Amino acid sequence: MSIETPVYADAIEGRCLCGDVTINVGRHRAEVGACHCTRCRRWTGVALNVFTAAPGEVRVDGPVAIYPGEIAERAFCPRCGTSLWLRNPGEEYEFMVGAFDGAQDYPLISEIYIDRAFVSCRFAGAHKRSRQAEYEAKNAFIAEDA
Repeated sequence: MSIETPVYADAIEGRCLCGDVTINVGRHRAEVGACHCTRCRRWTGVALNVFTAAPGEVRVDGPVAIYPGEIAERAFCPRCGTSLWLRNPGEEYEFMVGAFDGAQDYPLISEIYIDRAFVSCRFAGAHKRSRQAEYEAKNAFIAEDA
């Protein structure tokens, strides 16, 4: 997410709305990336805001449903529907920052698809921003925003 020196934290715990799923994350990037692409907006109802962690730093307890999307799998609680994470198999988790009470102070470091953002969801501050064409040109695995 960041091209500068990343900020790390040692542990954080999150959960879904109903509490059936708990997530314990060890060492992880304590910074947030936002996405305004159509897929993320449809999944979250607004911009996607995530922090990342390596698979070896993650413990999930409780039932999780997986939607195998075109670009990444998306996980959610099958009881309450809370969005939990997205990831490609074997790669890092991208956790929904809102499921983790301790993540409210994580700074926003990057924002993609800014030209697709709703006016009500534009983020202020000095962070890296990329438009759709810029992001897709650097990430060949994404054909286009659906």
